[in-house]
Amino acid sequence: MIDTKIFNNTKDAFVLKSDSDLNRSLFIFRLMSIPFLVPLLTFFTNLSLKLRLPVEWIIRKTIFAQFCGGESQNECLPLVKLMYTKKVHSVLDYSVEGKDTEAEFDKAAKNKINIIKFAANAKEIPFAVAKPTGLGRFDIWEKVTSNKQLSVNEEKEWERIQKRFESVCEAAYQNNTKLLIDAEESWMQDAADTLCERMMEKYNKEQVIIYNTLQCYRWDRLSYVKEMHDRAKQKNYKLGFKIVRGAYMEKENRRAKRKGYPTPICENKEATDVNFNAVMTYSLDNLDDIWMFIGTHNEVSSYMALQLMGQKEIESDDDRVWFGQLYGMSDHISYNIAGVNSNAIKLLPFGPIRDVVPYLIRRAEENSSVQGEAGRELALLKEEKQRREGQYVKRVE
Repeated sequence: MIDTKIFNNTKDAFVLKSDSDLNRSLFIFRLMSIPFLVPLLTFFTNLSLKLRLPVEWIIRKTIFAQFCGGESQNECLPLVKLMYTKKVHSVLDYSVEGKDTEAEFDKAAKNKINIIKFAANAKEIPFAVAKPTGLGRFDIWEKVTSNKQLSVNEEKEWERIQKRFESVCEAAYQNNTKLLIDAEESWMQDAADTLCERMMEKYNKEQVIIYNTLQCYRWDRLSYVKEMHDRAKQKNYKLGFKIVRGAYMEKENRRAKRKGYPTPICENKEATDVNFNAVMTYSLDNLDDIWMFIGTHNEVSSYMALQLMGQKEIESDDDRVWFGQLYGMSDHISYNIAGVNSNAIKLLPFGPIRDVVPYLIRRAEENSSVQGEAGRELALLKEEKQRREGQYVKRVE
């Protein structure tokens, strides 16, 4: 039976944070709890970088240190090994965004393959991750999704995208490293889903290597999983899903309203929570066919998954179920799950500071917009600081 207060243990949650690390996290989450401040800081950060002002050292010491593991794979390795001492695994994610040339897409594919090979030699890193639009232009993904006619040059471009996509999946298969394929905006997602399904059929025969991501704020994802499950059973391959709530809700709703079509997003957070838990439960009910990466910062869903695993007598080290959170967030979930379950994992972004600023800004914006979870994070950090100060007072006395 899982303790209902499992996520209240701040001592285990922040066991790897020094006092200075804890103070930095408190400072950052306090800033993010002031909504008007995040857009202001974003503006000045972008302006400073554009003007080539010497602000990288400030970024490195604050938000970069909070949400990133380093500038390179090797720079991340000490942190990877440190987290593993507390049974928390890592997924390395080269979080450079916004590239749009063929040379950059080729470089991104090679980079992903190198990360896969790097992970294959590190027991602490069982997964790699790839973003579809990191391997080809968004416009092409969108055109293929909407079944628009491609020009001759676009057809060739789409062929190159598919080759890059498969080369990354094949590398994962050859190196026995699980691969999480990110989900993106709904108006390009069908093309990515189709490619993911094709790769699952090819590489997920005996075990699951390829995982597609399901953004459960989309109300159609449960029916999609069930339809795909039927196809997979007919063709005798397994499914892998990373299930998340989603990252593009406001953009999705704005576009639907502007273009006059029904939004693909659930009507509110409560409906999203219900949908997420339904997809998670269906997958756990069909674990012989569907392997899962439960990517959530939600305590209720995390607790529910642990309870269901206990009820179904699923071993805590069963390779078919993983629990993941972003580095720098929800340590109270990651490290406390690691205490009772072997398959806890952190998504660990890395890359040159200037290049990962868009990623860092997105993290800050998401935290400032989700007041409940960010507020919970801040409250737990304060609680841990008070606990440590109390311990210090006792030692002095």
